[in-house]
Amino acid sequence: MTEIRPLTAADEADWRRLWTRYLEFYESSVGEEVYRTTFARLLGDDPQDYHGLVAVQDGRVIGLTHYLFHRHCWRVENVVYLQDLFVDPEVRGTGAGRALIEAVYAAADAAGCPSVYWLTQDFNATARQLYDRVATKTPFIKYTR
Repeated sequence: MTEIRPLTAADEADWRRLWTRYLEFYESSVGEEVYRTTFARLLGDDPQDYHGLVAVQDGRVIGLTHYLFHRHCWRVENVVYLQDLFVDPEVRGTGAGRALIEAVYAAADAAGCPSVYWLTQDFNATARQLYDRVATKTPFIKYTR
């Protein structure tokens, strides 16, 4: 059974472990200041801050997600951007990833947000199998500076 709950200050070590593994998967890293700032923002109450959820199985934090409510020029209501989603590879396939996404969907619904969206890289085949079951793939191409 997977429990989904808000991230707490007591989760910092588990959060760092999981977020580091997530960043490594995408061949990326961030400095200590980004770790500290991001974690503080995840626990903050500023409406511009990200929200954090964790997945727990048998008392162990095994997954995380970060999401953000923001305005959208094509809607009156806010939308939700799911930025990060990660589940320990050892427990993938147990429903934790789906439970985290569904918890973000529930938060969006509770806030009256009609849309939740996210990005992934095309090589992320394992995650895309789940995403194809819980969402609709769009034809958008991302550009960045």
